[in-house]
Amino acid sequence: MTQHQASTEIEYRQCSSISDFAECVRVQHAVWGESISVPVPIFVVAHHTGGHILGAFQDGQMIGFTQAFTALRGGKLFLHSHVAGVLPQFRDRGVGRRLKLFQREEALRRGIDLIEWTFDPLDLKNGYFNLMRLGVIVRRFLPNCYGLTDSPLHAGLPTDRLVAEWWLDSDRVKAVLAGSRPPVSATAERIEIPAEFATLREADRAAAARIQSEARKQFQNWFARDYAATGVDRRDRGTDYLLEPAASVAGLNGSKISKES
Repeated sequence: MTQHQASTEIEYRQCSSISDFAECVRVQHAVWGESISVPVPIFVVAHHTGGHILGAFQDGQMIGFTQAFTALRGGKLFLHSHVAGVLPQFRDRGVGRRLKLFQREEALRRGIDLIEWTFDPLDLKNGYFNLMRLGVIVRRFLPNCYGLTDSPLHAGLPTDRLVAEWWLDSDRVKAVLAGSRPPVSATAERIEIPAEFATLREADRAAAARIQSEARKQFQNWFARDYAATGVDRRDRGTDYLLEPAASVAGLNGSKISKES
């Protein structure tokens, strides 16, 4: 079994047993409640069809995990990272980032150089983490990707999603993981998400829906013009996604994949 030790306290390893997968379900319930969760059989399928499930453990108890499926598009084999979660009491301690780094190591060991996943463009903390701490780029927008749900997480809003492309062995990613900021042109276009959006999602659904709709239009416009989101700029009045022509994005070593699903 492949293992990776990030510290004396937390062990990162592959998961392959039903008991491990049941722990993944337990973590999901603790993080998001029981309204939305990936069940054990899906973890079994991912494990036996070339995907992987990676867990973070402290004193033998799972505190976080990530799960990915194998995927194919345009003749390119990659991983689609479907779900990841860390127990609330272990957040902001680097566990999520270590899981992603372990996921990168495992993919590269297998000769896979791309991992994709979806994320909510209005989850600004996650957006910053993905673009600024991992070095992903974004060229695709999936409107209402998972449909409307009754989950309190979605507050009745459409489940719009950006698609992160993590080119694992690119100069860009290696530089970001070494501590550099992703290079972004000074003339990059901006999509601003107001700082008050998180509050409005709970207090004023109509206002939140208007902000979401405007962001959707802007992302679709720029992606249709072959731009890519390459950075996030935090400001007092809100957070800006930074976009520039995809052809000008440096450090991808020529890696390309069709945007078509």
